Amino acid sequence: MTPPEGLPRTAGELRAAGYAPRGVKTEIRENLLAALRDGRNAWPGIVGFDRTVLPQLERALLAGHDVVLLGERGQGKTRLLRTIVGLLDEWTPVIAGAELGEHPLDPISPESRRRAAELGDALPVAWRHRSERYAEKLATPDTSVGDLIGDVDPVKVAAGRTLGDPETIHFGLVPRAHRGIVAVNELPDLAERIQVALLNVMEERDIQVRGYTLRLPLDVLLVATSNPEDYTNRGRIITPLKDRFGAEVVTHYPLTVAAEVDVIKQEAELLAEVGDPLLEVLARFVRNLRDSSAIDQRSGVSARFAVAAAETLSAAALRRSALTGEDPPIARPIDLDAVPGVLRGKLEFESGEEGRETEHLTHLLRRAVAETAKEHFAGLDLRPLVDVVVDGHLVATGERVPGAEVLGALPELPVLHEVASRLDVGPNDPPGRIAAAVELALESLYLARRLAKDSEDAGGMTVYGP
Repeated sequence: MTPPEGLPRTAGELRAAGYAPRGVKTEIRENLLAALRDGRNAWPGIVGFDRTVLPQLERALLAGHDVVLLGERGQGKTRLLRTIVGLLDEWTPVIAGAELGEHPLDPISPESRRRAAELGDALPVAWRHRSERYAEKLATPDTSVGDLIGDVDPVKVAAGRTLGDPETIHFGLVPRAHRGIVAVNELPDLAERIQVALLNVMEERDIQVRGYTLRLPLDVLLVATSNPEDYTNRGRIITPLKDRFGAEVVTHYPLTVAAEVDVIKQEAELLAEVGDPLLEVLARFVRNLRDSSAIDQRSGVSARFAVAAAETLSAAALRRSALTGEDPPIARPIDLDAVPGVLRGKLEFESGEEGRETEHLTHLLRRAVAETAKEHFAGLDLRPLVDVVVDGHLVATGERVPGAEVLGALPELPVLHEVASRLDVGPNDPPGRIAAAVELALESLYLARRLAKDSEDAGGMTVYGP
């Protein structure tokens, strides 16, 4: 990104323009308050946290606290941390050519202080975009103190500097994020001796490297994520470090079906049309999984599972479109059959459930279909549809059956128009879209034991009948 024209280019111009140094937490606080006063959304792309997580996080940021987000996998913790970047100023001045992002009127490293003393108001200024002021590290057992804080640079020593010279230090991730945000994902996975290295950063706001008497008044916001199980199973956040976090904010999965659907719509890359009713099926399916005793709830059921399910559903529709020549490709309930077998590996099952994984998933998926149909068809008399199928109008569907054939197997019935209307499908919509609505009604009747269903493995077809 290129900064706008007309910005100060030297320390003297910067001072004349009134660009006084301002701490990153103050900057975030003032920008957040401005967004709240103006009614602007400070958290674009964050769904389902409006009344729970976001107010707590906003209070923590206004208080100037370092924050740890605690929640199961797939709850959007990392996305939420990355969104904090939007609360930084779009452009901020830094000393041109400096290793750290120091304010030209407030240098902190020995080299920058020397340059500022030598050049005075002529000290060159560069402009850094807020996206460059966010540093993220996935905590892994092999992470070293040098990665986070810094270490002696052998190249600088070989160039002639002595080991006692503080300028031989190669700065790590945290100092390089000076005047910005440092995010550590899965903090408990960080070895305890490495966590100790963060203590000075969070309390005294300086660093220690191999015994050097180097004080850098770092200005950083430290944020981190953790899973609840990590405190006891995979590792732990050491007590002194937990004490230095000013706030612990607990995240959660979407609280409503509508919020779950919104997450899927936002995150899934769909190659074929997947209507809202089928997205609701997947949302209810995921919620059923989170309540299932067969699933290891300590590891959670990530929102990424629902996203992957929607993408699998759209891929099944795309494949069926290629096989049948039907265009445009539109997902139908028959495509849900592809979901359990493909995605069961994304879940952790309780011990004793070996061999029954697909059975559990299929059962919970069917229950989600029934719940969705009940939601949309409540109060609608489907007996005319039952009667015509029982009287001999068998309906065959499958991955090689176009939507027009599904509709052609049934006579003109007013109830079918009502079924389509309940799902916001019009009479002039593509046959595949109308067939998706009809199939949902047929599947609900089968699950209610009002129709039978036979599967022919050889033909890959499903037939609804008496």
